[in-house]
Amino acid sequence: MGSGVVVELFVILLAIAVGVALVTQRLSIPYSVALVIAGFALSITQPATDARITPDLILVVFIPGLVFEAAYHIDVGHLRRQFASVAILAVPGVLITAGIVAAIVAATTGLEPRLAFVLGAIVCATDPVATVAVFKKLRAPKALGTVVEAESLLNDGTGVVLFTIALAGATSSFSLADGVVRFVLAIVVSASLGGVAGYLAVRVMHLAEDHTVQVMVSLIAAYGTYIAADALHQSGIIATVVVGLTIGSAGGRYALPAATTEALDAVWDAVAFLLTALVFLLIGIVITPAQLAGAGPVIVAGFVGITLARAAVVYGLIGVGGRLLTRRPRVPMSAGYLHVMFWAGLRGAIAIALVLALPADLPQHDLIAGGVYGIVLVTLLLQGTTAGWVVQRSGVLSGQAGGDGGGAEASARA
Repeated sequence: MGSGVVVELFVILLAIAVGVALVTQRLSIPYSVALVIAGFALSITQPATDARITPDLILVVFIPGLVFEAAYHIDVGHLRRQFASVAILAVPGVLITAGIVAAIVAATTGLEPRLAFVLGAIVCATDPVATVAVFKKLRAPKALGTVVEAESLLNDGTGVVLFTIALAGATSSFSLADGVVRFVLAIVVSASLGGVAGYLAVRVMHLAEDHTVQVMVSLIAAYGTYIAADALHQSGIIATVVVGLTIGSAGGRYALPAATTEALDAVWDAVAFLLTALVFLLIGIVITPAQLAGAGPVIVAGFVGITLARAAVVYGLIGVGGRLLTRRPRVPMSAGYLHVMFWAGLRGAIAIALVLALPADLPQHDLIAGGVYGIVLVTLLLQGTTAGWVVQRSGVLSGQAGGDGGGAEASARA
């Protein structure tokens, strides 16, 4: 594809994204879900194209910017109070989800267990962009949005690591012990790399007096850290998340001036809008009816699997487990909060990127790909469009979500 065609396609997609944004201002449907629908319609009406959407396009171009922007804006105070829940969702939650999905898909569809685990690893990470947008629009408690968004940021990284291990196990001899060591090592090394890079970025920002240079440093930190971690065969996503958290939470003598944070906010808000628009349009474009055909049983089994796994993790580990471990949980784990967290388990960009990264000669490749595409589409259309209704019915908006929800939120604000 020539450079002129690329620019033309970029402008067309951006124009569609702006048009969708204007339309969704008057509708209850989340912006990201509307983008997927628009992209899906575009793939049906204009199927003939020589454009090729590669995993690198999503993982290297879109994901670092999106995860950095989200991590940079996370309220670290809320995250500290809720870190236990976020960690449970992002590590054991990912493993449990992949295992349950694999077991149900293998038992009901005939997909080999090792391949079913690859599918489970692909769809184990959440992508709650649609629901987080609903939280902000409805002014839901910030603590709730922090848990859901932080979970996604961390389980994107652990999910990609698990996928790499699952794929290695499906295509070569690979022991469980090796997999566990790789999994733990990747998390620790990637987080350490991100912490060092974030610290250095903050120091360089203090040396620079020009806001433009400071913004460029943040861009280099976001994408450079991802590329460096990937080159070292570690998790670029986890490293970039830690960079964003480090820069966004810099305090004391390393606190960034107000003018710098205003410049960073303005630029990264624009970057996030652009990347979100393009990635969700591309998700819609890459999912075609031909790929979904024949994968119906896998789609149904996979969706049932992630739904049951989400219920087990949210209501079991977070709800029941949290109350058994402490008398006064620092995180408001009322029934309403749990209901919203359960329904916020959408799948999106990471799953699409990982399925695009599958080797073409992997057995039952098309069945796995069609299953993943269908699961992503179902979660976005079903859960994404009803997230606002669930939030309103849960009682979290009025602080009557049951138990200690309202009080804990009030304490957090204080």
